[in-house]
Amino acid sequence: MYINLNSIRRTPASLLRKAGLSVAVLALSISSAYAAGTFIQPDTSFKGSAGAWGSVNYAGGEATITGRAFTPGQEIVLSQNGQVISGKAPLVADKDGAFELKVAIPADAEVGQHTVVIQASKPNAASVFDLKVSPKVPLSGQDAFELQSQHLAPGVYQSAYSAKSDRLFVTSAVGRPPVKESQLLKVNPKTLAIESSIKPAVQDGRDDGQVQAVYGVGVDDANGNVWVTNTRSDTVAVYKQSDLSLVKQFPNDTASHARDVVVDAKNHRAYASSPGSNIITVFDTKTLDVLPPIALRGKTRGDVSLMSLALDAGHGKLYTVSSGTNELFIVDLKKGEAEQVYALPGARNASGVAVDVKNQQVYVASQGSDNLLIVDAKDGKVLHTIAVGAGALNVAFDPVRELAYVANRGAGTVTLVNPKGQIVANLEGGSYPNHVALDGKGNAFLLNKAKGKDDATADRISLIHAK
Repeated sequence: MYINLNSIRRTPASLLRKAGLSVAVLALSISSAYAAGTFIQPDTSFKGSAGAWGSVNYAGGEATITGRAFTPGQEIVLSQNGQVISGKAPLVADKDGAFELKVAIPADAEVGQHTVVIQASKPNAASVFDLKVSPKVPLSGQDAFELQSQHLAPGVYQSAYSAKSDRLFVTSAVGRPPVKESQLLKVNPKTLAIESSIKPAVQDGRDDGQVQAVYGVGVDDANGNVWVTNTRSDTVAVYKQSDLSLVKQFPNDTASHARDVVVDAKNHRAYASSPGSNIITVFDTKTLDVLPPIALRGKTRGDVSLMSLALDAGHGKLYTVSSGTNELFIVDLKKGEAEQVYALPGARNASGVAVDVKNQQVYVASQGSDNLLIVDAKDGKVLHTIAVGAGALNVAFDPVRELAYVANRGAGTVTLVNPKGQIVANLEGGSYPNHVALDGKGNAFLLNKAKGKDDATADRISLIHAK
């Protein structure tokens, strides 16, 4: 959201209040920050932005705010709730148009998103960004649960358990395009040892070495296959469980930015989600044909952006969430359309979803609000809202132990929550916990990524089981 200083008089006061400001406070802040002059034409080409990117911020701690794409030499003042937080003198963008600032967060700061105003001069411009203060959830339950961890491969991303072969299949991919390092791993779920692995082939038509890197994963025990998403090339691929040989590589652009893939083995269908899109791509797992997609429409303003998928094959339903509109979709797979669309009050950047079929409850993890919502699937009512930790990314529900496992990427924890909304345990998850898979026997597998080359907890798989 950007605020043009010359258009403030045309901006409804309600919109400014929604951004955490008032007209009077904003006017006072502007006049004090721009003593050199007022009503100066804004820079219409302004692209500057700032944020506390990549950091987790707690009350009583310190946030590192960085700015980029400013005009070199441009002067910047940051304010929050009408108070200047960038110091007595304006910040000055360096020769690359960047700046960095450390800001103390008050000990009594409330958990949630806090709007910060960027006021720039020389040239004149303005915008806003949100600084998130996350809940600090203490560790607990270590006496009841045990983690057995093993390093796997760089860039681990997701895993899926095959009951038929009693093996775990894990995807990994490293870096940004051109992605040259990626593996599909076959792992022993008891010892966590890698039994075999393959590196995907180089993409057709590429001369930079980029491979068909694998990210999301689902197993098809009816046909003995593993389905993976090739996110960077907007498609999916199928491999054999037995020897990891390639069964089919679908053409690029088959599934836009494919993220998750789930397989309904009984009905011979696979479904892939597409962040930034409202489309679920559908495949026939026997013929390996692409079928007509499922298009979902939200009920709120904004663009639908589909993230995680959860399958209830017994009732023919597929669950997904939109990070763009913070909505839950319950899809009737026979009709190929959403039978219910529920708003998710209290969720921000919803990303993870899981379903408790027995109790007809849906679990939604949200990165922006650091929480887990438990939603009644029958009417969409939010039954419980639980603060689980910074960057709640993915969730899986285990019907054996009746526990939801939440991977909190920012906090470095995995939180176990029961259907009553109570935290049963909050365990150390290493750096950047990314994904949880279940084996249907009461065990969970947590994958976590790397913070850097010297990260001792990097790229691990952890088996979580009750003592």
